[in-house]
Amino acid sequence: GELVRLSVIDGDRLTWVARAQGARQGLRYDPDMGSDARLSCSASGVAWLAALTDDEALALLARQGLGMPQDYGPNAPRTMKEALKLIQATRKRGYSLVVDTFTAGLSAIAATVTPAHGAPIGVITVAGPTVRFSEARMHELAPGLLSICTQMAAASSSSVFFQRTPSLPAPTVGSGRD
Repeated sequence: GELVRLSVIDGDRLTWVARAQGARQGLRYDPDMGSDARLSCSASGVAWLAALTDDEALALLARQGLGMPQDYGPNAPRTMKEALKLIQATRKRGYSLVVDTFTAGLSAIAATVTPAHGAPIGVITVAGPTVRFSEARMHELAPGLLSICTQMAAASSSSVFFQRTPSLPAPTVGSGRD
């Protein structure tokens, strides 16, 4: 009954590429696709950062910059130390959980899609209005989210788009008229 989004990792960017809106009436959160996630304050960004080392996560945050509360939600991390605390809590829990960090009145959970080779390729997020998508509800949905991420990671191995070293067609030999 909430918004589910898939984002893909492309270098140092995390881009939302697909969504499914579960809410059919009432309050809905439905952002534009194709935009990059603000890593410091989006559930998807925090989930990806938690899959990295602290040094790698801080380097990405330094390049992108922090999303300040006046531009995002009132709980957006104001310092690298606050962002790192959020990342470490996510790492310990196994999924990110944010309330009012990306947009005031929005709650979200997210987890990475990580194939057997170990490098995350994407993130799945579930987001909704805080008035109905409470922390308790997010914790209830977390096992299902983690299960779906595991299934997508396993399925990704059959796609050439997610292989780290895509196989290329064999080079053709000249026609013999050289």
